Amino acid sequence: MHEQKHIVETVKTGIIESIRGTGEVVDAAIDTVSGTLVHTLKSTGAVGAALTGTVSDVLRGAILGTAHVGADIRGAAKGGVIGVIRTTQEIGVEATESISAGARAVVKSAAEVGGDLGSAARGAVEGSIAGAKEVGLRAEDAASAAASGAIKGAGEVSATAGEQVRHAVTGVIAGVKVVVKEPFKSEEQKAR
Repeated sequence: MHEQKHIVETVKTGIIESIRGTGEVVDAAIDTVSGTLVHTLKSTGAVGAALTGTVSDVLRGAILGTAHVGADIRGAAKGGVIGVIRTTQEIGVEATESISAGARAVVKSAAEVGGDLGSAARGAVEGSIAGAKEVGLRAEDAASAAASGAIKGAGEVSATAGEQVRHAVTGVIAGVKVVVKEPFKSEEQKAR
């Protein structure tokens, strides 16, 4: 728990300083997220659930920091997911699960700061497409992973949030047809 809080606070502080210094949200998010992830993952050797947990913590810090300075959460979502994809390529891990975890964290963090969940989710999908094209992944697969993760995160906030995000991330985004893969209901909803 302490390490998780430390990562969130480190990223939050880093993104606040970067945005205040440059005014550029997307690049600040890319640099802060990828730098923190590479350092953390290389020092801990995290894989599987530990990897997706670290991705979630880093993106939560990015959204909280962006909201703190009143900057564009959608831009931070986009840049954050690009940063995740760059990191997965650099350290040689499969990207889809990390993209999904990142988009889920973006939406939940946007809810935490009272941000527009649909806009944050769409930014995460846009980032997944841009990042995938940059590193040679299939943009459709990355977009599907981001959309599914965003919907899952929104569903954990509320049913209304889930519908809002589903509407925001379906269709054609940045020239890519986004196909949402089931299931994305939370474990609680499945048990009912």
